Amino acid sequence: MSGRIAVLVSGRGSNLQALLDEIAAGRLNAEIVGVFSDKPQAPALERVPEALRWAADARSFPDRTSFDRAMGEAVAACRPDWVVCAGYMRILGDDFIARFRGRLLNIHPSLLPKYRGLHTHARALEAGDDRHGGSVHFVIPELDAGSVIAQASIPVLPGDTAQTLAQRLLPREHALLAAVLRLASDGRLAERDGMAFCDGQPIFRPLSLDSAGNLTPPDAASSP
Repeated sequence: MSGRIAVLVSGRGSNLQALLDEIAAGRLNAEIVGVFSDKPQAPALERVPEALRWAADARSFPDRTSFDRAMGEAVAACRPDWVVCAGYMRILGDDFIARFRGRLLNIHPSLLPKYRGLHTHARALEAGDDRHGGSVHFVIPELDAGSVIAQASIPVLPGDTAQTLAQRLLPREHALLAAVLRLASDGRLAERDGMAFCDGQPIFRPLSLDSAGNLTPPDAASSP
């Protein structure tokens, strides 16, 4: 099997580039069929050919519903198997989520359910956490609350700042997203009744990314 992936972006597109690199290297059996943004000047758009780009300034629409409807039509037109929020910073409306529910994924920079929303690195430091990480989850209307598929974690080091923590986590986020998309593109991932499933089995605890970039049951994962 292979996967048709639509990617939603707002910024520089490092997660998008990681997926493109995995596809080019033959490690991800998938195709990026469209890149969509609420910011027409987002650098991420430059990472794919112009024919794959769609962008519109969300502020030029009368309301959130109108923008989501326009983007939803554009996404649907590329017939994606999966829609991935990869650094997409605008909250999606309920109608958009309902349209792509069950094949809509997000990567979030925290070990959910900790630290939904913004400023996750600073919040982890303020809480005195000894580990931090990223999560890939299914998207539901409640912010960052969908079923978590997999996580990657790193130690919090003495002297870490929000910036250094973010920089050290980023490569692990890239590997995590690629690993989850491999499951998705191989037809091994699904969501039913609000729960993530892998190979037909419910994921009660998120899969963990090991040091080799493989997803394993959490008790079997080695610390990176």
